[in-house]
Amino acid sequence: MNVSTLGEARFDSPIRRTVSDALRVPEQIVCDPQAEPASELLFEIAGARAKLFFNPALTRAGIVTCGGLCPGLNNVIRSLFLELHHTYGVKEVLGFRGGYQGLDPARGAEPIVLTQEFVDDIHKEGGTVLSTSRGPVDVSLAVDNLIRLGVDILFTIGGDGTQRGGHELFQEASKRGHALAVVGIPKTVHNDVPFVSRTFGYFTAVEEAARVLDRAHIEARSVHNGIALVKLMGRHAGFIAAGATVASQDVNFTLVPEVPFKLEGERGFLGAVQRRIMKRAHALIVVAEGAGQDLLTSGGEHDASGNAKLADIGLFLRGRLEAHFKAQKIPMVMRYFDPSYIIRSVPADAEDSMLCDLFARHAVHAAMAGKTGLVIGWLHDQFVHVPIELLAGRKKRMDPTAFGWSAVLAATGQPEIFE
Repeated sequence: MNVSTLGEARFDSPIRRTVSDALRVPEQIVCDPQAEPASELLFEIAGARAKLFFNPALTRAGIVTCGGLCPGLNNVIRSLFLELHHTYGVKEVLGFRGGYQGLDPARGAEPIVLTQEFVDDIHKEGGTVLSTSRGPVDVSLAVDNLIRLGVDILFTIGGDGTQRGGHELFQEASKRGHALAVVGIPKTVHNDVPFVSRTFGYFTAVEEAARVLDRAHIEARSVHNGIALVKLMGRHAGFIAAGATVASQDVNFTLVPEVPFKLEGERGFLGAVQRRIMKRAHALIVVAEGAGQDLLTSGGEHDASGNAKLADIGLFLRGRLEAHFKAQKIPMVMRYFDPSYIIRSVPADAEDSMLCDLFARHAVHAAMAGKTGLVIGWLHDQFVHVPIELLAGRKKRMDPTAFGWSAVLAATGQPEIFE
């Protein structure tokens, strides 16, 4: 897959060790030598190039963070600035405030000029120092503003909607004859971005979620017939719920969007919980927010980013569990936990901090070489350039037949399916 470029790269890079545009990373590395070779995607490898499109001394870059919070956002901002400033000697780096709204001068404040002093300690904090918002921006007004400010490079830190918006900004700037490099850094705590083995912040979120599960387990087993129900993030993919379950090793039931389940019947979920309570007198249940949506009635509403608002599976299950045990005349004590905002707003752990740094530096290398309309991906331990259009309509989801879900089944002892 070739990515868009702004033109011929004519300036020498200050980096000695560079990579060639010809190098590619395949989407799949496991194959059956007996089978017919399948056509597959080959991604341009990321890294510093020998020639730059932009003259660093005359270049102005901008950074914007969009969508929900995720551990590591400030780490990415800091590493972007340090690579631009120290490695390349870029003239100025602006921080746009309030997400894409900050690109519209009528809706947002003037951007911050980032400095070494400004970014010194931001990686120790959760959230984003640039603040964030959901929803699009008027592309024409945003490009007017970017041209007014003389911005040559824009780094968009956000999910698929953010990256599609970044691609529209690049296309509009191109129509105007303004050479704007737009490079995306994929951000989602859910770990559901295609062509990215693991998104930054995911391991931190799993670690925080596992701490909550530890407390919930204590609550459940400290009373007779105690049930602790924990709702974790995961609109379309159950990676956080599954990861926290395996990390905790105390969970008895895990429900995720990828595996449908039934409540009633001999082999249904409610009966399984009842048998667990009668045998062990306590149970710990984890449910991803997007699980069991077929059991609920949604209002059909959408948030500012265009995401469908989900019905609350956590409160629904809580009510159904309480009603079931009451009908069976079995006393129980319910403890309900919803730690979503706590989990996503913490600072990144050491592993995610290192991953943030790598994503940021590869984004800078791509932008300085004049590459645009791309997102930094990570496949098979290699960073790659992913054209933004490939992200449209694709979500990475857990494979219920793969190792990750098998580990959940082994850790919980739950049946493969509630039917």
